[in-house]
Amino acid sequence: MATKIGFLSFGHWMDVPGSQVRTASDVLHQAIDLAVGAEEVGIDGAYFRVHHFAQQHSAPFPLLSAIGARTSKIELGTGVIDMRYRISWLQRPFT
Repeated sequence: MATKIGFLSFGHWMDVPGSQVRTASDVLHQAIDLAVGAEEVGIDGAYFRVHHFAQQHSAPFPLLSAIGARTSKIELGTGVIDMRYRISWLQRPFT
């Protein structure tokens, strides 16, 4: 079995003074560019974690879909799937 090399992105954005990322949109575009670049240099996998309270990273699947549209060989996945994606009763709003 061949050795595979991947990365887990901990990218995060908050609107705070000194942030290196200007907008939440930028962090998503940078994640896509990171995965595309990783594929170009031969990295085998790109994994993105869920940021529960950061709206731009609270649902990883749209990001992974966008990356999949721009890549063809790299394996994509999540580092963490929180329970709301696995348990249907958690998908209802709590009242």
